Amino acid sequence: MAKAYCSPNTYFRCMCVLVLFFFFSHTESTLVFQPSYLIATGSTITTFLLGNASQDISLKLRTTSPSNTTGNLSPPSCVEETTQWNVTMEQVGKTIARVHLRLNRSLDLCGDNETDSDCCPKPLCVLETLQLSACRGGTPQALLLIQVKIYSLLLPSGPLSDKKTVIPNQVYHPLGSCPCDLTPTACDTHCCCDTDCSLDDLKLFESHCFSGPFGGNISPTPDYQCYAQSAENSPDWFPFLCVNSPPENNPYLGLFYQGETITPNPGPSFQASVLSAPISTDDYRQGSPIFTLKDQYFTIPQHSLLGQCTDNAPVAFLKNFQENCVTLLRSCPYQPPLQTTATDLRVQVKDGQGGVVTVDMVDEVAGDLSHYVLSTDPTAPTKMYFCENVTVALDYKLFWRGNSLMNITLTRTVGNFAFNDSMHLTTRYSSVFLNGEFTGQQNSGNPGYQVERPVIGGFVDTSENNTGFIERTSINIWKPVSGGLCYTAEIRPVLYGENSTAGCLLPVSLQNMTQCNILRENVASLQGALVTATHVAKSGDPDSLSLADWANITFVTLNSSNPVEDSTSSCSGIPSHLHIHVSSVVTGVIDGIHQKEIHSLQVSYSESTWRMECGGGDSSPCMNQMETQSFPVTSSITFTDIPINIGPPKTRFQINFTEYDCDRNDVCWPELAFPITRYYTGEPYSQSLAKGLIVVFFFIAASFLGNPWRQIRQAWNNSSH
Repeated sequence: MAKAYCSPNTYFRCMCVLVLFFFFSHTESTLVFQPSYLIATGSTITTFLLGNASQDISLKLRTTSPSNTTGNLSPPSCVEETTQWNVTMEQVGKTIARVHLRLNRSLDLCGDNETDSDCCPKPLCVLETLQLSACRGGTPQALLLIQVKIYSLLLPSGPLSDKKTVIPNQVYHPLGSCPCDLTPTACDTHCCCDTDCSLDDLKLFESHCFSGPFGGNISPTPDYQCYAQSAENSPDWFPFLCVNSPPENNPYLGLFYQGETITPNPGPSFQASVLSAPISTDDYRQGSPIFTLKDQYFTIPQHSLLGQCTDNAPVAFLKNFQENCVTLLRSCPYQPPLQTTATDLRVQVKDGQGGVVTVDMVDEVAGDLSHYVLSTDPTAPTKMYFCENVTVALDYKLFWRGNSLMNITLTRTVGNFAFNDSMHLTTRYSSVFLNGEFTGQQNSGNPGYQVERPVIGGFVDTSENNTGFIERTSINIWKPVSGGLCYTAEIRPVLYGENSTAGCLLPVSLQNMTQCNILRENVASLQGALVTATHVAKSGDPDSLSLADWANITFVTLNSSNPVEDSTSSCSGIPSHLHIHVSSVVTGVIDGIHQKEIHSLQVSYSESTWRMECGGGDSSPCMNQMETQSFPVTSSITFTDIPINIGPPKTRFQINFTEYDCDRNDVCWPELAFPITRYYTGEPYSQSLAKGLIVVFFFIAASFLGNPWRQIRQAWNNSSH
């Protein structure tokens, strides 16, 4: 036979379960109340009658009290008695009945002049012992004793309100002289400054009050208060430098801003928040997301903060980007963004003014896939895949005006390629915002350049129909990708205000070293392709028809007289480094923002000597004519701000005699009396001079009436005696 064990913590629960099991198993012929004794503090009482309670069972309730002689309660009785309780019974099972007792009187406390007998004359409204008997045919079958102790309800004297407690915004609102008074219309324990506490309440905890300012006790008076020092122990400086401040300005109590109160909105608490759909705005602002007609984000694949590409990244208004995403293919793609349809890309986008703009798509076929296919895995098992119409580039142009979109064009580039089992595919995604409808060009400021916007370059179009027209082009530096080789590296535009250095590697063999002139020309051609512009725009929104908005680019020519090399493994005079120096100046201020323009742009080259290194035990580059070594080809950009006000030139006295020059010497004697000189412009010169003389007078009077005058008076008194 299995035994049940109960731990000490669950002993009471186990006993209750065993008792209930016992009663349930013997209720066919026995009636019993569970529990058999109750202590009630409310107006409703619920108990259970176990047994066969459906056969002529009646409930009799009466009040009882201990006997004066024996002290015992009166025995159970089935005699009906009138009480202030209503008794009902509800059958909830074959052998279980639920018994309800409800008080049929009011628990409101009687007022001073109230004559209603239904109210409670004292705070302890009901204090009695009830005896509930379950009778069958006038014979008691079960007994329940109930000890009732109910207090009256204390209702607020003012009008009732269903609003929650309003907590004011503590902004320039006096915190009050009693910070520990937290509960309105009630006495807070240990808060002796609470005006809701009666004298009897204060006697209970007057020796344990909250100390310090949080209990309403103002801190001791500071020493600098004028009324804090007496005439006997006050220092010499006290009458002149003490502070007269009212005690209400105690820093611990604080004065805050008077703010508006916040009324809580009715609703359930502890409710889980539900993520709502993105809310589209009426018009677009710079940096705000663009929405489709279905109130969803307009997305283009971009890099996330973790460096990985996200297929559904929102597009921000007026935020240009260009991203390259690398994907390892082990089979042909069959879903976006590598496999797209015209229906998916022709999205309807909100224009920001209540209208709709549909993306206009144009397809292009990539003939050269070398820019997109990075590498294949030659060690993998041979398994050929031939993929068609794979999307390798999505280039968006969004034309805008004001706070709305005018048109969106998409150029989708697709390609067909074959690979063996695996391949790394690089896809390009770009978004460019163009000001205007169709002919507008991208600007970099209005009018001054904005930081991290492209520097605008250009060259003069000398065709017959466009004489004097400036054709825009970009000024670039290197952007190495993949292995960093110059033949596979990309270029990126120069961004205003961003100093940077980048480069690539050029493989050179011993055979190339025997033709240094050709090598120099090849390197010069690579570097010259970065800057093809002859002019640079002074402002961020130049006029292509006005030469006044453009400045000539200065090119520092290379030295063409290079010596003939004696060695066949080195070449000198290689233009390996290209440097772009941009000088800008502040031309004005608009809405508190300095407007910067480009003053000049200079392109220069640094030459170096390339020599084949055959040390370290590897002599193959110097023995094999086709063995290559990689040499760096670099480019850099530097921005310099020209000061606005250079100031007048210094005099010969300021240059030679630095003792009296406040800008070049730590000790500045001419500024010793600065408040009374004409260099001080804080107030009129006459007032500063008068105040300065008054201060000098007080110093003289203090020195004369201080210790020397006391000694003279003491000597005079001694001589008179």
